[in-house]
Amino acid sequence: MIGRKLKNRYEIREHLGDGSTATVYKAYDERLGREVAIKMLLPHVRESTRKRFFQEATSAAALNHPNIMLIYDVDEDDDRHFLVTEYVDGLTLTHYIPSAPEVIVNLGVQIARALQYAHEREIIHRDIKPANIKVTSAGQVKIMDLGLALSREAKRVTAHGMVIGTPAYLSPEQAQGQKLDARTDIYSLGIVLYEMATGQLPFNADDIGALLLQQVKQPPPPPRLIVPSLPLELENVILKALEKNPTRRFQSSGALAEALESTLPSNVAANAVAKARATDTMLTESPDGAPRSKRSIRVILADDHTLLRKTLANMLETRDDYVVVAEAGDGESALHQTLAILPDVLILDLNMPVKGGLEVLPAIRKEAPTVKVLVLTGREEDAYIVRALRAGAHGYILKSADEPELIEAINKVSKGQLYLGRGVAEKVVTGLLSGSVPDPAKLSEEEGRLLLYVAAGYENEIIARKMNMAMTDTIELLARTMNKLQAKDRYSAALKALRLGLILIEDLHFLKEE
Repeated sequence: MIGRKLKNRYEIREHLGDGSTATVYKAYDERLGREVAIKMLLPHVRESTRKRFFQEATSAAALNHPNIMLIYDVDEDDDRHFLVTEYVDGLTLTHYIPSAPEVIVNLGVQIARALQYAHEREIIHRDIKPANIKVTSAGQVKIMDLGLALSREAKRVTAHGMVIGTPAYLSPEQAQGQKLDARTDIYSLGIVLYEMATGQLPFNADDIGALLLQQVKQPPPPPRLIVPSLPLELENVILKALEKNPTRRFQSSGALAEALESTLPSNVAANAVAKARATDTMLTESPDGAPRSKRSIRVILADDHTLLRKTLANMLETRDDYVVVAEAGDGESALHQTLAILPDVLILDLNMPVKGGLEVLPAIRKEAPTVKVLVLTGREEDAYIVRALRAGAHGYILKSADEPELIEAINKVSKGQLYLGRGVAEKVVTGLLSGSVPDPAKLSEEEGRLLLYVAAGYENEIIARKMNMAMTDTIELLARTMNKLQAKDRYSAALKALRLGLILIEDLHFLKEE
């Protein structure tokens, strides 16, 4: 084929490689003056293979992402069917096995965000593996070979129950011939990340049947058994992607990307994923520039009761708005992971071994001031509540809270709002005011000024500076004021004060002039 010209346009110049169903050439598009790749279907392939060949063109043509190889055309010449694709000058991901954590994060984030883009368009790849991923000399990932990709509209070429894909990278659903969704690609990417981290596959067997059984039943060996220096946070992300039950995995590739980013110290992670973020605008904006999807809230769970912690993690992981980036069973681990990962919200129990929540709270507020802390505990005594708020907790709810209240608390706290759960507000005001009865009609001058700042849109940190108060004193004052007005959050308190005439709209103008 070297030297032959297809359709009087594509001059074949170099043989790049052979697959089981097609041969790939490097060619020159004389009409547009650019190098391309030609993927030519081998003669005498099965009809199902031929249909998948054209399905690749249909699926990939709908995608336009910097980390996905472009398909330019599909045609035939002298009864030879071929695809014309972007020519990617680079090495396959195989050359990056094994890699340093920074490289794993950099490339893994690019792959995950490209998959998120495809999944948002209801296209799943079904054959994620190192051989189908190239990395250019500039470090840019290109996902290739969408021959098994399946869109919602595509007519299924393979019957349900048929195992298709590369056995070493199959998800348990694929191994059992079950119906697939986007989470199958997350599992396969988990295997790729495992291989990049350790230099070996998590499951390996000479017999395909035995290999498929491992994919379905056998847990992967923890990567740190093979590479002890691997960051614990990165190991946790990889193992979560490899959960056998799809509901226990990351529920989106975007959530996996964010979890990967959080595994390295912030300055290292920022450098490692800068390129991935720079090429990722299509994930957060639609073609007309409107927002496409919001960022997930990254959560660390710290509780020594394993069953409760796992139940809570499972509940959050089934929601696209949250990603559990780490878990801790004692206060020391919670402190270490919080400072290393800097999550959006730390859900913290008070009574834990090694160090309790009240012991680590001051260090977290000092060393990681951007992290919002939501205390979730069974302790409802006044002293615990007051000490937690004085130590800088952004919220306090009891373990008896139902799921809607917990979700509301996480959302409010993640935005910097103080949240007191049902039954806690009364305890707070009793403890702080020594039994006095709150009178909503009698706000002090200090309380009124605080609510004016809230109504003006200032966050707690800025309010504390403007009122020349310590942050803990500001939290206490806000707690008292909220309880006087029987409000669940700071904004509800400000709104109620405005409606009751306890603060005046006109006074907001004076605040803005300060």
